[in-house]
Amino acid sequence: MCPALSKLSASIGQMDFQLPEDLRDMQATIRDFMLTRVESRAHDIEESNQIPPELLKEAANLGLFGLSIPEEYGGVGLGTLGRCAVYEAMGMGHMGFGGMISAHASIGTSGLVKLGNEEQKQRFLPRMASGECVAGFAITEPSSGSDAANIRTRAVKKGDVYVLNGTKHYISNAPVAGLLTVIAITDPSKGTRGMSAFLVEPQTTAGVSIGKIDEKMGQKGSLSSEVIFEDAEIPAANLLGPENLGYREALGILTNGRVGIAARSTGAMQRLLELSVQHAKTREQFGQPIAEFQAVQFMLAEMEIAVQTSRVLWQKVAWMVDSGQDVRRMASVAKYHATEMLSQVADKAVQVAGGMGYMKDSPVERYYRDQRLLRIYEGTSEIQKVIIAADLLR
Repeated sequence: MCPALSKLSASIGQMDFQLPEDLRDMQATIRDFMLTRVESRAHDIEESNQIPPELLKEAANLGLFGLSIPEEYGGVGLGTLGRCAVYEAMGMGHMGFGGMISAHASIGTSGLVKLGNEEQKQRFLPRMASGECVAGFAITEPSSGSDAANIRTRAVKKGDVYVLNGTKHYISNAPVAGLLTVIAITDPSKGTRGMSAFLVEPQTTAGVSIGKIDEKMGQKGSLSSEVIFEDAEIPAANLLGPENLGYREALGILTNGRVGIAARSTGAMQRLLELSVQHAKTREQFGQPIAEFQAVQFMLAEMEIAVQTSRVLWQKVAWMVDSGQDVRRMASVAKYHATEMLSQVADKAVQVAGGMGYMKDSPVERYYRDQRLLRIYEGTSEIQKVIIAADLLR
């Protein structure tokens, strides 16, 4: 064997496809929390559309609000691989609870961590890490969903403040947020190069109002609403990063957030598979467990394939992010694959469960409703394909 191939063979033999032990331990802890404490209150969350305060306190004690916040500001300081390992574990429990936490810990926090100056970080990050200040990310508008370049919210500088006018909608965590990262136009003549990011405290800023809570198909407890700006004066000190770089940074925030969605989707698939296997082994028809029927076996096998391929993808892309690589295309690949697979897995789980899977008291029914949003937010499946194709042809 030539020296190069010999060296390659040796390196392959040393490759470790396991997560580090500390991440596996953290996953196990979060999985246990989701399947015991959170799932035990799932009915209450569904009925009230609210997450019980005691669960939020426990989540804060586990460090879930500070996953991406550096330790010097009170957070856990995990890299992308670590955060996504936690997100996969969170995906195994109530998806509304997981959606609320991830909207804070992912896109709600990452912009400030990456772009914030020291004063901004000291002012906000400790309270965000403790769960005292819930965060969100406001870019979507009535006229700009997938077409983020069509943002109309304006920010005009007047002295030491920026005056914001416009409306954001479907903003996750807005009804409970203490801080929003808001993308607005600062120089209309520059198009997407004329947008900036601002740190806005919606509960205490005059001219900022929160609309009624959106009534969604699923994801109960993960609240969203409109955010309206009417001559809202935002201190110039709250400009996040350089002026007119907001759109570029927003794309980066959304790109990294997509890896987390892929991980959460994988966790949800894993849980649906486990529920389906358990049901197939105990439910009897025609004198035998339905697991004995090849039609059911094939569905279970297809679900396992979806879990494993999605897990490999999110782990690879998370590793790429932590390695400083450009993941624009691969983040879209991971998000598209995992969310589309989750949709198929959820459908198969209902089919395996039969009539039971269609009943409101079944977790399978809840997953079926909850998972549908993941193919839409932070970039629809169609937008992911546009991004992938554009990168291939660039």
